[in-house]
Amino acid sequence: MTMDEVGRQYQIPRNIMEEYERWVGCHAGKKVMGAWQYDDHDLESLSMMMTLYDIGFAGEEVEMYMGLVFQGIDSKEERLRLLEQKRRRLLDEIHFQEKKLDQLDYLRYEIKNFAQSGGRG
Repeated sequence: MTMDEVGRQYQIPRNIMEEYERWVGCHAGKKVMGAWQYDDHDLESLSMMMTLYDIGFAGEEVEMYMGLVFQGIDSKEERLRLLEQKRRRLLDEIHFQEKKLDQLDYLRYEIKNFAQSGGRG
């Protein structure tokens, strides 16, 4: 499949496919008549990239992670470390947002209580 076909069929943005091609461009056999030909392995890799971006990885983090994927099983521990790191950061952000919600709820509670007690708040 060509880039256009993959983009249409799988809804993968062109910039993601171009990024992927840059990373694995050393495999000259992937090009037929000047156009990259995507196979099932490429589609799996592109799907992984989309997932990484969806969960909040930055471009350089995706590149690092995918480089490890291309190394294979030997990089399993490092990939797990990167995922754990991202997970901790996401949990920290969730907890931070939960604190904001608690504060917002407290303010709402105060307004409702004040109004019920006959205040003017």
